[in-house]
Amino acid sequence: MLALSPVPAAEASIERDRASILAMKGEYIVDFAFDETVLLKPGYERAAAMRSGGNETVIVVEDSPRKLVLQHILVDTKSGHVTKHWRQDWVYEAPQRFEFSADQTWNVRKIPAELNRGAWTQCVYEVSDAPRYCGTGRWDYRNGIATWTSDASWRPLPRREYTKRSDYNAVSAVNRHTITPNGWTHEQFNTKVLRKPDGSQEELAREFGFNDYQKTGEVDFKPAYTYWKATEGFWSKVRTRWDRYLERAPGVRLKTKIDGMAMIIPLFEQAGKLEDGKSVADGEIDAVFAKWVTAAPAE
Repeated sequence: MLALSPVPAAEASIERDRASILAMKGEYIVDFAFDETVLLKPGYERAAAMRSGGNETVIVVEDSPRKLVLQHILVDTKSGHVTKHWRQDWVYEAPQRFEFSADQTWNVRKIPAELNRGAWTQCVYEVSDAPRYCGTGRWDYRNGIATWTSDASWRPLPRREYTKRSDYNAVSAVNRHTITPNGWTHEQFNTKVLRKPDGSQEELAREFGFNDYQKTGEVDFKPAYTYWKATEGFWSKVRTRWDRYLERAPGVRLKTKIDGMAMIIPLFEQAGKLEDGKSVADGEIDAVFAKWVTAAPAE
């Protein structure tokens, strides 16, 4: 009887990491909480705490040996209304990532080898699949708990803030994901920063964010799966168009206002046509990108 060759340690580690990432798929009741903690700017007054929640399913869009793509979809239980939510891509030892460098601008930059070795880069995207932020870090399994912690990286203001605030324009963030017995959590260690034209920075406050994903069997997510079945091909085409800018330097710049609605609305309308059994020509998608998206200035 032939002895089986042992799985190389590196490959076993990757598989364990993959299992941790894939553990985030499923159906959840989600609570979102954000609290400003340390006040850093003289005279700055602590903003009110923010609380919200929702019902969200996390679907695996791509599952390859060194890349995983998870799509979040919200469902309103009263109306059955579906909202395509954020997306997270995970790449093992990614050679590069996009970084929020200026208003509506993300530059593609190489990841330092010492940061990247054995690490996963998570990139997060807007509802339109526009870029938000990336972070790079390693999964840790001390005491049997699967936790991934990113390096500090820049991100634009979240939607809950930029509709109300103009006193800062960037967030320095460390993100931590932990797999729990009944789901997973996403902790955010944020510093709110005003980045000035002369290159200087003014820190306003630190903020702790806690997103708690608790598995549920009590919510009907069928509308989400119906939506995704009708539109997944369309959103794949949208991702391909973003990739043309985000897979190579210099990166991408959006010509929309900071809320991004100039792209979100037409793309969601096109997805709605597919839900209604109509068709969407590739040229319609191209027209949205031609109007609102361009390459980032070279660094």
